[in-house]
Amino acid sequence: MLKTAVATILTAAAVLGAAGSASATIAMQKKAKEAGLEAQNCLYCHAEKLPKKGASTYNERGEWLRAQKEKRQAKEIDAAWLKEYKEKKK
Repeated sequence: MLKTAVATILTAAAVLGAAGSASATIAMQKKAKEAGLEAQNCLYCHAEKLPKKGASTYNERGEWLRAQKEKRQAKEIDAAWLKEYKEKKK
C-alpha cells in the first residue's frame, strides 16, 4: 500500500513538473508573438528544437535574454524584452 502511494505521488510530481516546463515555454512563445515577434518555435531562443529544463543551450537571442534577466534582477524572463533585442549583423 505504501509503495503504491509513493509511486502515485512520484508519477504525479513528474507529470506536473513536465507540464510546468512545457507551459512556461509555450507562454513565453505566446508572449513573444503578442509583442509582434516571429517566435515560431523554441529555436527562436534555443539551440535545440525541444530544450530540456536544466540541459538546454541557447542561441545568441537566448543568451541576451538570460543576460537581461540578470541585469534587471528579474525573477523570470519576460519575452516582451525581445522587442529591445538587436540582432548582430553577420
